[in-house]
Amino acid sequence: MPLESHLSEFTLAPLTGAKDARAMMRLSLFDWAACGLAGVAEPLAAILRDKALAEGGAAQATLFGGRRVPARAAAQVNGAISHALDYDDTHFAHIGHTSVGVVPAALAVAEREGADMAGLVDAALIGSEGAVRVGVWLGRNHYETGFHQTATAGALGATMAAARLIGQVRAEMALGLASTRAAGLKSQFGTMGKPWNAGLAAETGVECATLAALGFTSNPSDMSGVQGFGPTHHGAAEAEALEGLGQDWLFPQVSHKFHACCHGLHATIEALGSLELTAAQVDRVEVRTHPRWLKVCNKPAPQTGLEAKFSYAHVVAMVLAGVETSAIRNFSDALAQRPDLVAIRDRVTVVTDSTLSEMQAVVTATLTDGTARTARHDLDAPISLDARGDKLRRKAAGLLGAERADALWAASMGDDLAAFAGLLAGG
Repeated sequence: MPLESHLSEFTLAPLTGAKDARAMMRLSLFDWAACGLAGVAEPLAAILRDKALAEGGAAQATLFGGRRVPARAAAQVNGAISHALDYDDTHFAHIGHTSVGVVPAALAVAEREGADMAGLVDAALIGSEGAVRVGVWLGRNHYETGFHQTATAGALGATMAAARLIGQVRAEMALGLASTRAAGLKSQFGTMGKPWNAGLAAETGVECATLAALGFTSNPSDMSGVQGFGPTHHGAAEAEALEGLGQDWLFPQVSHKFHACCHGLHATIEALGSLELTAAQVDRVEVRTHPRWLKVCNKPAPQTGLEAKFSYAHVVAMVLAGVETSAIRNFSDALAQRPDLVAIRDRVTVVTDSTLSEMQAVVTATLTDGTARTARHDLDAPISLDARGDKLRRKAAGLLGAERADALWAASMGDDLAAFAGLLAGG
C-alpha cells in the first residue's frame, strides 16, 4: 500500500486501545499549553497576535493571551508562540518538535468544529504519530540537508489531526495539499523564524484539511510520487517507517524538556550537574556529543539569550556558575554577555563521538589540581508517566506559578475543551 494510503487510513480509522499513548498525549498537551502561556510575553507573540487581530475574520478559535480569530490564524499564532521559548517537547526519531506543529492545528479545528477534549486528544495523538512516522520516512538526510522537520513532517501531521476532527475529508487530498505547502529551514535557528516554522506547520494543517473537506483536489501521491515531497526534499523513503502503524506507537518515546534550551544540550547539563562542581574547581571541560548536534547547538560565543539556548559552552558555564538552566529568565542577553560566564565558556571544548547516540553525552572536567572527573547521561533512560507528570508540573509551576499550573493541569486532564481554551486565553 502506498505511503499516502497508509497515512490516510490511519487518520480516520477508529482509535482503540492506545491507553499509554493517550496518557502521554495528555502530558504533552499540558506541557505545550504551559510553554505557550509563558511565551505570550515574547516579542514574537505580540507581533503575530497583533497581525492576526488586525486582519480580523470569524471568531473560531482562541489565541494564547485571549481573543478569537479564524482557525487558520489561531493555529499559526499559537504554534509560533508555543515554540518561542524553545522549551517544548522533542522527538528524536522525528528529529523535531511534534506538539508545537500538531496541537495548535488540532485545537483550532476542535474549537471550530465543536469537538470535545477527548476528540482533541485523539486527533493530536494521530497527528503527532503521523508526524513522527513521516519524519522517519524522510530520514536523517532530509534534516541534515537543512530542512526543519518540525515544519515539514510536522505540517503533514498537523493535516492529519485537522482532517480527523473535520471528519468527512479525503485525507489523501489533504496530505497532497500539505506536501506542496510544507516548508521550514534550520537556517532560521536562533531567530524568530524558527518558532514561526512551527506556526506555519499548524496553519498548513488547518488550511489543507479544510480545503480538502470543501472538495479542493490535489495529487494524492504528492508525498512519495515522482517529483513529490520526499524525492525533492532529500527524503530517504525509509520503508520501515510505517511498520506497526496503529498498533505500535512511536509518539510515546517523546522527550520533554526540563531545561530551557535546545534539547541537544540536556544530556550535557545532566551529566555535568551530577558531578556537583563549581567554576573555581574546574580548569577546563570537554564535552563529547553526537556529531549532528554540532550543526544545531554549538554556538561558541553567543551574544543573545536566543543564541545562548544553542551553546554547549554557555550551558556548561551556567552549570559551573550555579545559574539555574531550567529558568527561562536566565537565557537572557545580559547573561549571554556576563563576563564570568564568558570566561568559563572559553575553557570548554566540544568534540564529536559517533559511538554516542543523539540522546547521550559524556563530560570530562579537568580540575585545577590536575585530576579529571567524568560523567555520562542518557536522555533515553526510562521514566514513568507519573514521574514525568511530576516533573512537568514543577516545570509549569516555575513558568506560570503554582495556582495557574494546577488549574491548567486539571483542565488538561479533564473533559471540558472550553475550560481548557479559556485558560489559554488567560481566564
